[in-house]
Amino acid sequence: MQMRRAYHFHAYQPGDIIHIHDGSGWDPIKYSERLSPVSLRIRDTDVKGRNWTRAVIKAYEHTNDALGSLKERSISVDFEPFTLYMILRYKPRIYGEIVELLGEHVEAVPTPPFHPIMPHLGKFDQNVLARVSFDFYGPFIKDSKVVGYWLPEAVVTRETAGIVANSTDAEVVFLLDERQFVGLNLPQAKFSCNTYKCDGGLAYVFGRDHQLSDAFAFNTLDVDGLVRAVAEGRVDVFKEKGGVPYLVYLASDLEALLSSPEQLDRFLGWMTGLDKRGVEGVSVPEFVRRKKSGEYRCLDGECSDHFRISVKDYSSWSDYYDMSLDGRTGDMRWLGMRREDGKVIGRSYNGRKVSQLWKYAFTKLFRELNRAVRFGVIDMIRRYSPETGREEVAEFLVRYARAFFREHYDYFDMETGVDYIVEPVGDVDPTLAMKLGRIYYIMLLSNHSCPRFWENIDTRVTFENVAAISKALIELMEVYMKEGLGERANFFLFEYMKLLAFPQLYYDYDLYKLQGVEGWETTEKAWFDSLRSEVPNSPYNVVTRAALYTGKEALPDEVKSALGILYDFEGAVADTGHVPGEAHGDWENAEWCEHRE
Repeated sequence: MQMRRAYHFHAYQPGDIIHIHDGSGWDPIKYSERLSPVSLRIRDTDVKGRNWTRAVIKAYEHTNDALGSLKERSISVDFEPFTLYMILRYKPRIYGEIVELLGEHVEAVPTPPFHPIMPHLGKFDQNVLARVSFDFYGPFIKDSKVVGYWLPEAVVTRETAGIVANSTDAEVVFLLDERQFVGLNLPQAKFSCNTYKCDGGLAYVFGRDHQLSDAFAFNTLDVDGLVRAVAEGRVDVFKEKGGVPYLVYLASDLEALLSSPEQLDRFLGWMTGLDKRGVEGVSVPEFVRRKKSGEYRCLDGECSDHFRISVKDYSSWSDYYDMSLDGRTGDMRWLGMRREDGKVIGRSYNGRKVSQLWKYAFTKLFRELNRAVRFGVIDMIRRYSPETGREEVAEFLVRYARAFFREHYDYFDMETGVDYIVEPVGDVDPTLAMKLGRIYYIMLLSNHSCPRFWENIDTRVTFENVAAISKALIELMEVYMKEGLGERANFFLFEYMKLLAFPQLYYDYDLYKLQGVEGWETTEKAWFDSLRSEVPNSPYNVVTRAALYTGKEALPDEVKSALGILYDFEGAVADTGHVPGEAHGDWENAEWCEHRE
């Protein structure tokens, strides 16, 4: 049989950080975590954790058992770098097993640190993140001429794809969803080695079969049904007759596979059944390599510009598909509005309608705060090294990953020395440079996509993002104060205060002028209803609450005293509402996601 199948697993688990401690930048960050005990059923045991992140990370101890028995290079996996770094910190034995698996048995697929929606960030930050992803994954991909790439939530634009593709000497294969493709009309093209014209060059692209992937993830087909759906339901007669190998690509999250023995048994049974039907397992990058090497026969023009397909900008693999206007996915889940008509959407949460306008404001605000930190870091470097260009600053920030993720790089005996890290900005005092690198990475850490994935704003993941960006702004403010630049220091204080005054953005951003899909979504009532606190011990919305919590610990006393006139720091608690997707956990406090002091 000419059919081949590929399966990709995406591994991502955001943290429960509530406060980042002071540091010089010479060492990895230290932070305090939420204490909100929860128990999860993982395999046949109840696993208890001090928080959700700690509990779920324990599921990764089954990675080797789950994936190690499969044929070599038959599947691919991406681990978001901060997730893998957390495993190294919390469970070094599991980290060692995963590293061995990625290095020898499973196709490793790079992905950006901190799981941001890449096209929502500035080009400079995307460039840094893309380059860091290849540097972090260097020990796994080594000298591969073709590498896969996982964009968080698969959200892509031609510009973002170009930034990624130009960040490596290898040829890049983007792993997307078939609902992101535009104009895929030729039946024989769907499972082929297709190309994607991104800014600056040509990449390869495959779109997962979302119906089959979802059938496995949501248990709508049994093992026999899954085997038949692939081996019989996805046959390309044209290629079978022509002796041309073609690929059915599937993908889902790794955590769901590892935490359930029933799901793992279904997956292994599915793969074994396909083997018996003659459907060989091969990772997407390996399929492309074999096509390019001639091991697999190509259709005329396959793997070239002749098999180029278009991809919808800002499309994703997990959008609110029920609200799509064009039958394809978008990024409205994270933006809070449809790009096609510019209308704000609403969703249901706990039996009530909730406007997603907060997501638009959250996105817009974080773009402003990211920019403030980025320019603050660049300007301070240029203050002491006027000849340093943006490329040199970017190279320094890429190298700073060797300090932020130091234990990971040390594991592979890669260079982590300060001289190496600061060499691109050599005229700047290393103490200052390392501090600025730390601040920039804390800002990047604040851009996890997960807060805007959920319908309610009051969650532990929103709290973490706000706590991180607040800390970055406060530390940058203190750097400028120490340099005697009081006016610029005040600017960063005012940027931080935008977080405290998050409800005011309804008026500052003229959000009332936007239109809603049904009309009510952009009203003042809908805005304030979406922000209301879900915890009984604070009247503040979660953005204000998290910014206050950070400020209570990190702000200079005189600033804190002044802000105390406007805000009650007694309401600065780390408690939040629960993430809807975590309701199956056995929480000691099921009413809200607490933090026990």
